[in-house]
Amino acid sequence: MDLATLRTGPPVSHKPDKQKPGAAHQISLRMIRVKHIIVALLLSVFFFFVFCFIALHGYIAWVLSNPTVAPLYSTPMIAKGLEYEDVNFPAQDGSRTMQGWYIPSEGSTKTIVFSHGYGANREETWVPMYDLAHYAHSLNFNVVMFDYGFASQINKDIATGGKKESQQLLGAINFAKERGAREIVVWGFSMGAGTALQAGLVTKDVDAMILDSTFLLEPDTLYHNIKQNIDLPRQPSLEIMEMLFPVLNGTGLNQIPYAKVKKEDYPFPILFMHGTKDDKAPYPIAEELAANQSNPYSDSWIIEDSHHELLFREHPREYLRRVSAFLGNVQLARSMEGSETSTASK
Repeated sequence: MDLATLRTGPPVSHKPDKQKPGAAHQISLRMIRVKHIIVALLLSVFFFFVFCFIALHGYIAWVLSNPTVAPLYSTPMIAKGLEYEDVNFPAQDGSRTMQGWYIPSEGSTKTIVFSHGYGANREETWVPMYDLAHYAHSLNFNVVMFDYGFASQINKDIATGGKKESQQLLGAINFAKERGAREIVVWGFSMGAGTALQAGLVTKDVDAMILDSTFLLEPDTLYHNIKQNIDLPRQPSLEIMEMLFPVLNGTGLNQIPYAKVKKEDYPFPILFMHGTKDDKAPYPIAEELAANQSNPYSDSWIIEDSHHELLFREHPREYLRRVSAFLGNVQLARSMEGSETSTASK
């Protein structure tokens, strides 16, 4: 029998079937969708990290604008046996009422206004402020101690690096004048020292300043302090912070006259004191500020291995000796000015 006759059905083709045009189109669409999903996921992750990065800077700016400040624990009477008055006075721009203490020295027309630092109140226990207030009073100075708005126990305000605080300090100076002060010395610490320099740009009522661990808010010191706590890149961190500060506390860095302060030759004598191990306000800023001063009674004391606002604790005798000598020179300068004025009027 012929085997060929046994084959049935259509002949078998060994060529592959051609795909239908619709199937290829569906695969192409599927690939496009997958690509879109991948791109969307990558963009979502990217924008999530951008949001987190900006949110982190926003949190830092908010924390810096709203420092945690301990309540008052004592009074001049309890701490040092000093008679005092609870006082209230307006900030110079009338934006708020300030609370403080006035420690009178009988018959004196000399007043020291203490300007406390960031994150502290008028007690500033680590200085310690009560000891210095007692010392000032022993030199026959009246003493004004007050809380900046960010330290207020009544109506807390935000910290602005000196923009608002300088107006509040000027209010304290006005209060001292109203109480009969003819000689006013501002004794500032950290940001309170930087605030004093800002106030000194616009007032003629200050006769001298004593500035301990001067902190001046500017881009360099801002980044220096951020980097102490978290290692962020300088760029774009500073740009983001400069953008967020006006939103969160109403004050931009460009509203703080740090550039003018760093160039100013103040008409009154200033004693700058700073430690070389200051981790919040690097000591070259004090050297730079001191170098600009031409007043013959201005002076500076850069202390090896001393720390931020701990100068008095670490070197109490030398600290008070230098302050006493400086205040004595201020008195001498005023006496000489009075003599020259009296001679000129004859």
